[in-house]
Amino acid sequence: MKDVKILGTGCANCRNTVALVEQVARQKGVQIALEKVEDLPSIMGYGVMSTPGVVIDGVVVHSGGVPAKGKVEGWF
Repeated sequence: MKDVKILGTGCANCRNTVALVEQVARQKGVQIALEKVEDLPSIMGYGVMSTPGVVIDGVVVHSGGVPAKGKVEGWF
């Protein structure tokens, strides 16, 4: 199981990123533990200044804008 955190304050891009990550994980049959992090100090603690950010197993893999579907597929 992969630990996935979506960093963002709840904007449309953040919600779209959550939906995309859930969709790709489901399609690939990968179990994820998804957490939405909306607290600004926590987001900045990851060094992310542009949201949405994506953290997988403690590593920031994306920040700023909705990631491309192909990029998300590569994470899983």
